[in-house]
Amino acid sequence: MELFFNPFDNLVCILLGISFTVWFTLLLVFIIVPAIFGVSFGIRRLYMKTLLKVFEWATLRIERGAKEKNHLLYKPYSNAIIAKEPTSLEEEIKEIRRSGSNKDLDSATEFELSDIFYFARRGVESIMDDEVTKRFTAEELESWNLLTRSNYNFHYISLRLTVLWGLGLLIRYGFLLPLRVTLAFTGVGLLVFLTSIVGLLPNGRMKNFLSEKVHLMCYRICVRALTAIITYHDSENKPKNGGICVANHTSPIDVIILASDGCYAMVGQIHGGLMGVIQRSMVKACPHIWFERSEVKDRHLVAKRLSDHVEDKSKLPILIFPEGTCINNTSVMMFKKGSFEIGATVYPVAIKYDPRFGDAFWNSSKFGMVNYLLRMMSSWAIVCSVWYLPPMSREEGEDAVQFANRVKAAIARQGGLVDLLWDGGLKRAKVKDTFKEEQQKLYSKMLVGTQEDRSRS
Repeated sequence: MELFFNPFDNLVCILLGISFTVWFTLLLVFIIVPAIFGVSFGIRRLYMKTLLKVFEWATLRIERGAKEKNHLLYKPYSNAIIAKEPTSLEEEIKEIRRSGSNKDLDSATEFELSDIFYFARRGVESIMDDEVTKRFTAEELESWNLLTRSNYNFHYISLRLTVLWGLGLLIRYGFLLPLRVTLAFTGVGLLVFLTSIVGLLPNGRMKNFLSEKVHLMCYRICVRALTAIITYHDSENKPKNGGICVANHTSPIDVIILASDGCYAMVGQIHGGLMGVIQRSMVKACPHIWFERSEVKDRHLVAKRLSDHVEDKSKLPILIFPEGTCINNTSVMMFKKGSFEIGATVYPVAIKYDPRFGDAFWNSSKFGMVNYLLRMMSSWAIVCSVWYLPPMSREEGEDAVQFANRVKAAIARQGGLVDLLWDGGLKRAKVKDTFKEEQQKLYSKMLVGTQEDRSRS
């Protein structure tokens, strides 16, 4: 058989080999090695500043193009709620009665037809500006960030803007996405491999030391896979062993954001597949708390496992997201009381993302995990600030619910988030009858109180 040699094929193989060598050398020198030692060259922050200037220019072009074409520039609504003086049900109904009648309120009957307007108004307000369901959709932007997922029509305003959008598309999907996927597989692969190796060592200080270094290195590589630019504040308040770290929850990457600055014991349900492989390897090197599906709903068992963990001051602090679901980072919703019943020191952490570079919120009812990660890795960057708040303990005479609300209020205040009392479980469930009954009880209590006052007089 005659052998045929094509010098062009040989040249292609050489170029591919050089390309892969250069690619992995750059990854090793500029990303993996800095992640091992926890240092940064400042490239990501320079990249962020450059993006801000590009966004400012694009916004000016949009405004100018809209004026030239006599278009009304669309201004998305803000999710922020305008604060108003809180008023009780009784005060508002009295105000309605006062405005609708000249009679003295003390001589009013037990029930007036005008009372219906209060409940009708509250119903219309809930429909027009529902403060709950809009927490489960992406946060609206005041300006375009050159992503069609935030607004599909902006890049048609001018040719320059269209070219810039196309260039950004090429950079994000042609360069950033392959780079980030490579880093993600590298970080996860190293985490599984190295934690399995460390898990073979006998328990002791050396094993704990190596486990912490391996976890930090791998999480930092995963952070770079998202081009995450994180600013940590008040590091002197970082969670300590034997405590519980609680934070507001926006995305699964909240874990990576926090774990890249310190080690935590994770809490969660045991999974199968790739996630199960990661969980089994991690627990070999560090005492994470994984529950079987049948154990998750056993509150006493969960509390016992958490309590046993925090009593051992040599173990890492537990990381918990008490909301139990992802919120779009405009508010903090009701904290489940379970982690506040244990009696351990709580270390609150506030996380606030900048949506201009990429929306970190995971709408699990709309996107699967793979689709969500693809959107994250094809965004410009993930930019966020993390505040470590002073540790808090349960006060005398304070129950778990009051303690949870106090911690939640501190997190909301520091992160500039709206503090809501609603349960995040409303994302997938209907409003409980107890909420409706509570309003009925308030109204009946007001009527009974009015009747008692009149009988005394």
